[in-house]
Amino acid sequence: MGGNISQLEKELNCESLTVNEHYFGLVNFGNSCYCNSVLQALYFCRPFRQKVLEYKAKNKRVSQNKETLLTCLADLYHHIATQKKKTGTVAPKKFIARLKKENVVFDNFLQQDAHEFFNYLLNTIADLLAAEKSGNQTGPTDNNGKNNSDSNRTWIQDIFQGTLTNETRCLNCESLSSKDEDFLDLSVEIQQNTSITHCLRVFSNTETLSSEHKYYCENCCSKQEAQKRMRIKKLPMILALHLKRFKYMESQNRHTKISYRVVFPLELRLFNKASNKGGDDKLYDLVAVVIHCGPGPNRGHYITIVKSFGFWLLFDDEMVEKMDVSSIEDFYGITSDTQKSSESCYILLYQARESMLSS
Repeated sequence: MGGNISQLEKELNCESLTVNEHYFGLVNFGNSCYCNSVLQALYFCRPFRQKVLEYKAKNKRVSQNKETLLTCLADLYHHIATQKKKTGTVAPKKFIARLKKENVVFDNFLQQDAHEFFNYLLNTIADLLAAEKSGNQTGPTDNNGKNNSDSNRTWIQDIFQGTLTNETRCLNCESLSSKDEDFLDLSVEIQQNTSITHCLRVFSNTETLSSEHKYYCENCCSKQEAQKRMRIKKLPMILALHLKRFKYMESQNRHTKISYRVVFPLELRLFNKASNKGGDDKLYDLVAVVIHCGPGPNRGHYITIVKSFGFWLLFDDEMVEKMDVSSIEDFYGITSDTQKSSESCYILLYQARESMLSS
């Protein structure tokens, strides 16, 4: 790993050092790589970082008794973004302390799940913003981070929220029922030697409900065979994809890691198949990947790769190094035994092309 900061600056001797970008490693407090990896990935999602820094600018005089996870994150990002040096190391001590204080799940020295932290962070920020907007102490959000009132919609929803439509068609009367569901990220099943594009197609596959799983049709007033599918209705600005790499194995009475090789492209085109316009699409660019290294969920390490001004960099806690784009395939996963240790993509963050042009 490239811990030599001056060497990193030489390697980055390009426009990225003249546009006031900063590349700082984060100190690991024993088990906080899961947190560091997500914080780095989100820092290089420019719309998210900009909103956090704007929040900091608007709340400069927050008293100590009003400290929240968002104020701590804003302080951390502001500290990185205003450094005179372009590279270095920062200790996110205050953020980690606040995280452990707020949620007992993270208040220990065990390895935590980066995806669980990612969800917790976004939902907590959305709650805080909604509460500030409504003047209440708690924000009215559901488990998917969706505000129960459109008036309490926050920039978390503006950036990350998309909409799925769950469609069920009765095979007896052909009636169609649909229900919309908002999401901040999509969790997808994976298979060996496949691609994230294929995983998303499988996600939207049609499922037949029959036998004991028949669907109760309101129109027929009885249980009937039906076809069910989930389709993307509205695509978000930043698409967060979570690969289901940890599965519970009854035979082993524990969760195990699925290290399947899943190819993810640098550019991803998705279609709003449920759109009334019949085919709206968005082109996404990969901006960050959170990677799990190791044999299982409780034994391992998290690192992150990000794209910044045309360069790819690897963040491994305190260490930062420039990497060649061809090295990205090292993080697809492995084609052999699922029990082997691997460095596998776990969370993918894609940003819509039009939003990159404006950010």
